[in-house]
Order: sequence, then C-alpha cells, then structure tokens
Amino acid sequence: MKELSQTTRWRLISGTLGVMCLLLMATLGILLKFYIEPTSFPGLNIEPQKGSDCCSCPEKWVGYRCNCYFLSGEVKTWEGSRSFCVSQNSSLLQLQNRDELAFMQFSEQFYWIGLSYNEERGAWLWEDGSAPSWDLFSSLETPDPKNCIVYEPMKSAVDEPCKTENHYICKQQRI
Repeated sequence: MKELSQTTRWRLISGTLGVMCLLLMATLGILLKFYIEPTSFPGLNIEPQKGSDCCSCPEKWVGYRCNCYFLSGEVKTWEGSRSFCVSQNSSLLQLQNRDELAFMQFSEQFYWIGLSYNEERGAWLWEDGSAPSWDLFSSLETPDPKNCIVYEPMKSAVDEPCKTENHYICKQQRI
C-alpha cells in the first residue's frame, strides 16, 4: 500500500511539472510573437540600434541604421510597388551603399527597387531624380531601358520587364 501511494505522488508531481512546462512554453511563444518582428522573412538578421532611438518605425516595418524598411510579402508590378510605397509616405528603395541591407544578407529573393530609366534625360535614375552609383551593382551589365531593376540584397541586380510581379522594398529615411 505504501508503494502505491508513493508512485501516485510521483505521478502527480511529474504531471504538475509537465503542465507548468507547457504553460511556460506557451507564454514564451506569445511573448515572442509580440516582440520579435518580422517573422516572415527568411534570412533576416536585424541588429538593434544601440544607444539611439532614431528608428521609430511603423508596425511591420524594420528599423535599421536610422531608416525604416518595408519588405513586402506580396508581389506587385514595379508601378504597383511604387504606388504602395508612396501611399505609405515612403519610396521604393534607393540604395546608398552595398551594405545598406546587411540585415538581409541571407535573403534569396529579388525585390523591386526605385531605379528606372528616365527617357527624357536618357539615363537610369532613382525616384528622387538622382543618378545611381553603378558600383553598387557589380553583376548588372547593360540594363534594358524598357525594364526596371530588381535587387537581391548583398548579391546582385538584374533588369526585368516592369510589368513582372516581384516583391519590393519601401524605405522611409528617418535622418
């Protein structure tokens, strides 16, 4: 009789500990869901801003080096992407340097950026009218002026027909 009650006691203790463990794991999962963003972009490696509060970004945007970036989960044409960014008080990404998107170094998707051919000026220009630094795009040979540019962060850029649907990156400068 004594052995039976001791076995029952251990079963009760182990059951209680198991339930507590499940509750702690569920709580941790809920906390991570609310405090870690974004979770839908493979290869994203976000470094928090240290000693600075310059990155106050809208929900679902990534703050990095005092800029805010929106990485689309959906695909649109270049013009559709541009319109979406404008509706968010931003523009398609205008790269400043090669490591600007270092937090996306393992991304393997191509994204529309804000570079297109301006027929009036006969040149490739960013949306703000400035000329790109072509050393940003080591793999881009001679792009077709009828196309727009898609960019794979930290790797390469290619030109594609602007009507093709791709993911896109919007940028809000916070400086």
